[in-house]
Amino acid sequence: MQISNIKNQIQEFKISKNILGIWFVILVLSGCATVELAPRQTTLSGPQKTIQPSRGLYHRVRKGQTLWRIARIYGVSIEEILKANTIADSTLIASGQSILIPDTPRALSLDTSTLPGVNGERSRTMDSLNTGVSEDFIWPAKGKIVSGFGDKIGNSSSKGITLRLYAQSDIVASASGRVVFAEEKFSGYGKTIIISHPEGLMSVYASLSRILVKPGDYITRGMAIAQCGGLMHFQIRKGWISQNPYYYLSR
Repeated sequence: MQISNIKNQIQEFKISKNILGIWFVILVLSGCATVELAPRQTTLSGPQKTIQPSRGLYHRVRKGQTLWRIARIYGVSIEEILKANTIADSTLIASGQSILIPDTPRALSLDTSTLPGVNGERSRTMDSLNTGVSEDFIWPAKGKIVSGFGDKIGNSSSKGITLRLYAQSDIVASASGRVVFAEEKFSGYGKTIIISHPEGLMSVYASLSRILVKPGDYITRGMAIAQCGGLMHFQIRKGWISQNPYYYLSR
């Protein structure tokens, strides 16, 4: 009986923790709470050196692959890949490009029958590797990018991507997940939907003209969740921290 009670308490704690995280995101979006959304960069005086990992392997990018997918394949963070390759613009990653994967247990445990590498390092494509990586994120709509992640908007920086769409364009779920928030009048964002995905990721769809889903609905990737004409704002967050959508979306 005691074991059953403990299990119930643990489950209730997990649910409460998840709800707390979701509401914190909502508070941040509405301006009722503030957090440091990205690590601060410290500028050091004098000459600087880029420290590269002493070991690792090179991954040859396939068409449509994103930094998020590559990071998941090898069990490393996007930040580690960025630092190892000094990648400043993720939109410039191209099919056939070789990217250094830092020395990690996951990377080293993979089959090392490789293609000719770069600078003597090992290189591979992922044609025959069963990675078990979940589905990719897709663009929520087709339109012209008006502002990108980090672009200056007034006195602040954009935390997502703003698209200009045709009238009554369908907005689709960027990835499968559960609707945790759908509000007709959300402060500063208008009609807004938030979908929760595995691994603490959330996608935010704002400035919509019509909402087609409600909280609690389970949505599959590519399913229409809203309509919009004009400008539509899209974000991807991990917990309450805004992510660069370009790391997750294939271009």
